[in-house]
Formats: sequence, structure tokens, C-alpha cells
Amino acid sequence: MSNLRLRLLSLVSILYCIAALRCRPDQTETIKRFKNEFAFSSICRNDTNFFSGVVCDNTTGAVTVLELPGGCLRGTLRPNSSLFELSHLRYLNLSFNNFDSSPLSSAFGQLNNLEVLLLSSNGFTGQVPSSIRNLTKLTQLNLPHNKLTGDLPSLVQNLTKLLALDLSYNQFSGTIPSSFFTMPFLSYLDLSENHLTGSLEISNSSSKLENLNLGNNHFETEIIDPVLRLVNLRYLSLSFLNTSHPIDLSIFSPLQSLTHLDLYGNSLTLTSVYSDIDFPKNMEILLLSGCNISEFPRFLKSLKKLWYLDLSSNRIKGNVPDWIWSLPLLVSLDLSNNSFTGFNGSLDHVLANSSVQVLDIALNSFKGSFPNPPVSIINLSAWNNSFTGDIPLSVCNRTSLDVLDLSYNNFTGSIPPCMGNFTIVNLRKNKLEGNIPDEFYSGALTQTLDVGYNQLTGELPRSLLNCSFIRFLSVDHNRINDSFPLWLKALPNLKVLTLRSNSFHGPMSPPDDQSPLAFPKLQILEISHNRFTGSLPTNYFANWSVKSLKMYDEERLYMGDYSSDRFVYEDTLDLQYKGLYMEQGKVLTFYSAIDFSGNKLEGEIPESIGLLKTLIALNLSNNSFTGHIPMSFANVTELESLDLSGNKLSGEIPQELGRLSYLAYIDVSDNQLTGKIPQGTQIIGQPKSSFEGNSGLCGLPLEESCLREDAPSTQEPEEEEEEILEWRAAAIGYGPGVLFGLVIGHVVALYKPGWFIKNNGQNRLRGIRHP
Repeated sequence: MSNLRLRLLSLVSILYCIAALRCRPDQTETIKRFKNEFAFSSICRNDTNFFSGVVCDNTTGAVTVLELPGGCLRGTLRPNSSLFELSHLRYLNLSFNNFDSSPLSSAFGQLNNLEVLLLSSNGFTGQVPSSIRNLTKLTQLNLPHNKLTGDLPSLVQNLTKLLALDLSYNQFSGTIPSSFFTMPFLSYLDLSENHLTGSLEISNSSSKLENLNLGNNHFETEIIDPVLRLVNLRYLSLSFLNTSHPIDLSIFSPLQSLTHLDLYGNSLTLTSVYSDIDFPKNMEILLLSGCNISEFPRFLKSLKKLWYLDLSSNRIKGNVPDWIWSLPLLVSLDLSNNSFTGFNGSLDHVLANSSVQVLDIALNSFKGSFPNPPVSIINLSAWNNSFTGDIPLSVCNRTSLDVLDLSYNNFTGSIPPCMGNFTIVNLRKNKLEGNIPDEFYSGALTQTLDVGYNQLTGELPRSLLNCSFIRFLSVDHNRINDSFPLWLKALPNLKVLTLRSNSFHGPMSPPDDQSPLAFPKLQILEISHNRFTGSLPTNYFANWSVKSLKMYDEERLYMGDYSSDRFVYEDTLDLQYKGLYMEQGKVLTFYSAIDFSGNKLEGEIPESIGLLKTLIALNLSNNSFTGHIPMSFANVTELESLDLSGNKLSGEIPQELGRLSYLAYIDVSDNQLTGKIPQGTQIIGQPKSSFEGNSGLCGLPLEESCLREDAPSTQEPEEEEEEILEWRAAAIGYGPGVLFGLVIGHVVALYKPGWFIKNNGQNRLRGIRHP
């Protein structure tokens, strides 16, 4: 694949070097007309941003390159689009736009000078038009992640200059045309994630194919034998073949150039796994996840060039053999989700001298003391095991260590003093004691610190103020005794703060300070089951970022790139939602919640809560709030779960709550409410228990009927009220907002993240350094 990439990059570089000083007026006009055919996000409306992807030939002035990936274009791509007038185009990239299920137009066949056509993730539907055969100069055709159907287009055999063809993640069916394997220059072919069936006809052992991905299809017959004729293969993915017979690994011996083999989700023969077999000696990446393996494969011992090994999600039991750490180039090892219980060899030396940078041993049955990690370690994931004893202080000497996840074990003792050295620290659900170390140094890179469900005492360390990048802080279910950490609002990136079930106490804002609780980016504040007291100022929520949180805005953190996949570390929390405690994932992506339940708060619920329009869950239950339910709740249009039970609220339930279309759970039981229950569909479908304990309520779902069904509803919340709240918030927050803006801007300008991954219960690093 490296040679192919070089050739394609060279082509793009050449095209850009031919960049025009100016485009011909008619070409500029055509581009403008094409732009006006679509709706645009604000970042793309600017002509400068749009035209930065346009390159014209400096001799003819004709557009030769059009690169507009990334979601700028939204709408239907019509057959008479101005795009198809650009007949001199050589490079066209429209990937990751939304063409609203448009068919792949036959007009693409008019662009017969195209050499590169990239149309991935566009939402195209229907069949590949026959006019594609006219693009005889194509060297690369990418159509993955669309909704294309029908048989694979045999017409691509006309594209004799094609180097790379990607039709993955579509809905193609039928068999693979034999012509795909006779194309003279084709070296990259990806047909994965379709509905392909039948057998393969491959007779050309001189095929130039180096990269072949046939994974996740529906082949009913044996296809491996024909594939073995492709002797130039370096990359081969046959994941989830669904064949009726297990695969014998020794059959791959003819493919001596093979460096990457993915057999994920297939069953392997026992003899090939547990014997010394003839296997391609140049193997660098071997993926045997979910292959029903029950013993550690011995043949791996001979693979001296192996640097990435995935044996996750098998049934391997016993100890990890000590020879695996002696493989000279091994940098990434995934043994997660097996039944390992220990390691062969001395714990002091078994891992320490290894070259492994990424080690995932999560979801096993390891017991006893934790071994000293490799000196080279970057990402260490050992969650959900039964390790005991102290966390080894040697982790503090691992200068490259970035992600440390030892959660869900039985570690005891204190937390090592070096947690500020790491980007991710997850020590949740152990038996750790003592204080959280007050040793977070200035410039600490910590972004996630989760020490929930331990036996920690003392106060929150004030040195956390040095962690300007921290986004996720969870200390729930400990024995921490402290006042409300209002000082944490100085952290410009904090999005999640959970203090649940500790001994925090006192007011949540200074008695003489009626200013808003100005956490600049906070999305989740979970402080339930503590001993907080006092009342909340009416403008308490005025400056919260959740006012304008964009749902599904993905601010994810990446470790780099391995193949084409992107793996994400997802912080998770146990949050009360719709009356139940459940684990919420992707909390930094879209979730927003406030839980003040189980404290001793009093006074009225602040009207400013109506400014939190994208709040999903609100729990103020089991306090001593008085007064009315704010009518501004009707402005919280994304609200799904509302719990106000166990307070001293009076008056009527605002009828406008019946219009909250996402409100799936509401509990106002055990208050002093009166009047008619709003009769919105979401509310009358609630159980009676959600409204019981209020002697004056009537209407469904209660059995008490209202004597005056035509009683006037509470006053409509006027637009003016919302504007007053907004102006009040703006007036109060303007001065601090400017200062915070300058500080945050400076931090963002300096910050260059290095990251990690955790997905579906497994941690994997993509920024690993391999030979």
C-alpha cells in the first residue's frame, strides 16, 4: 500500500503544483453556480473557504482540481448540475458531504479527464451508472460508505489505468466479477461490508493486487483457495467470512509477501493454532480477534517482524507465555476479553524489558499483584480484572505513559503521586484509600481523572487548578469531606464534574455572592447525595455552556492513525436517568445533565434554568425546594427526564410542560402541588406514582377528575420572558465572559492534543511507533 500511497500523493502534488494564478471567468462563474445549488454551513458560506479547494491550470485557466470534502455541501446533486460542465477536471473530491440520497448521476461520465474520483460518505443511492466506463483515465475510484446497490459493476474493467478501487460499506450484492482480478495495474481493492455472495474466479497469479479486503460479506462457498493465487498480496482481510469450515492457518504459507492478515470473527482449526506451522515470516500485523481460540498460539513465536497482535475476544485461559515479550518488534498487544489468570516469569522482569507500547489486558481474570509495565508503555489498559495490592510506583517512571486504566479491580493502598503525568487516569471501582495526591503540577496534561467508587478521604486537591486541560473529573462514591468546589470554575475545559455520594457540605455559592455559577463549558454536574445547603440565586445557571450545546457535536480525542479506522476513548458515568441509575457513554459528545438530588437545598428553583435549552436530564428531588415550578422549564426543549419529587413545591404544574415532545419521564410526587396535570401525551402516559403525594392534583394519570375542566391554564411563557432572562444573563456575564474568552483562546492556541482510544470495552492506541 505504501507504493500506491506515494503514487497517489505524487499525483495530487503535481496537480497542485500546476495551480493557476487565476481561473478563467467562465470557470469561476461555473463554480459559483455549483456552490449556489446547495445549502451551506456558516463556515463554508465564505467564498474564500469554498474556493480554497479550487485549482486551475495556469495556461488554460480551466478548473483541474476541485476538492470540497468535509460536509459543506447539503442537498441534491442533480444530473444537470454545473459540476458536470467542468470537463477539464482531473481530480474531484466531494467526500463527506450530504447529497440527500441522490442517485449517483450518469453525468459523472462526462468528466472524461478525471484521474481521481473520491465520493465516499455522500449518501448516494442506486446503481453505479454505466457511464463510469467513460472515465478511462481514472487511477483511483473511491465510493465507500454510500447506499449503492445492485451487482458489482463489471464495467470497471474498461478502467485499465485504475490503481485503487474502494466500493466498501455499500449494499452491493451478487458475485465478484472475475475481471476485477485481471486489471493490469489494480493494486488496491476494498469490497468489504457489502452483501456479496458466491465464489471467486481468480486464474491470474500475476495480478498486481497487493491489498484485498473482502471482509463482512455473505460468501456461502470457500473463497480462500482462489485468493491464495494472488501471490503479491501484502494486505488481506477476510473477517467474518461465515464459512461452514474452520480456517487452517497453514494455507496462507504461499503468500510469503503477506504482512497484514485480518481473520476477525472466523473459526480456526485447532492444529494450525497450537502447532508450529509454516506461516508467512514477514507478518507484521495479525488480527485473530473472535476466532474461538482457547490456547495461546505457539506459531507466533517465530514471527520476528510482528509488531501488532490482536487476540482479543477469544477463550484463551491460563498464563500469558513469557516468550511473547521477547518478540523484538512487538509494540501493540491486545489480549482483552479472554480468561487469562496470570503471567509466566518473574513479575519484576516479565514485562519491563519488552518493547510493547500498547497493552490491553482488560476483561480477563488476572489475579495477584500487578506487574511492572514495560518501560516503553504508552497506553496501559487492565480494567475489569482481579488485581490486588498496591498500584506499582513504577508507573511513575514510565515517561511515555499517557493512558492508565486500572478501573474495576481490587487495588488497595494510596494513589501514586504522579497522576498529573498522564492524559487519562481511570482508577474507578477499586479499594484505594487516603487523600487524592495534591501534586498536580503546573502544566499537567490530565484530561480525564476518574477515581470514583473507592474509599478516598480528605479534601479535593487544590492543585487540580493546574490541570487546565481537564475535561472529566469524577470523585463520586468516596468519603471526601469538603465544601462545594466553586474554585473549579477556573478550569476552562471542564465538562463533567461528579461529586455524588461523598460528604461535601455547605452552600453552593457564597452567601454574599448572587452571581451565576460560571463554569465555562460544564455539561454535567452530578452532586447528589451530599450535604449541600442554602438556596440558589435566580440567575444561577445563566452562564452555562449547556445553553447552546450542539447535540451530537463530536469533540473526540484521537491517538493518531492506524489503517483507516478511528478509535475513540469514551468517558462513561453512572447517572440517574428516567428514575434509574445506568451507565451513560459518550458523555463528552452530547449528554447534558444536572443532578442535585438528595441534599438539603431550599428556596425557589432558579428561573434561569430555563436558559439550559439543551439539557437532557434534570434531577432536583429529595431537597426542600419551595415555591412554584418555573414556567421557564418549557424552554428546555431537549429535556427527556425531569425529577422534582420529594420537595415542598406548591401551585400548579405549568401546562406548557405538556408540549415538551422529548419528555419521556417526569416525577413530581410528594410535593404540595395543586390543579390540573398537563394533558400532553408524554405526561398522561406516566405512572400514577409520578404524581401521588400531592393532595391537590387532578386529571390523568391520576384517578381524581378535575371539577373545572375548562379552568384557564397558567400564563403562556412569553418570548419577552426568555429575552429578559437572556439579557439579564448577558449583563451579568459580560465582563467575566471577555476575560474567560481571552484565557480560553490562549489555551486553545497553545494546546496540541495527543490522544488515545477506548471503544466497546477495549482500549487501543493508534499513535504507536512501529518499526
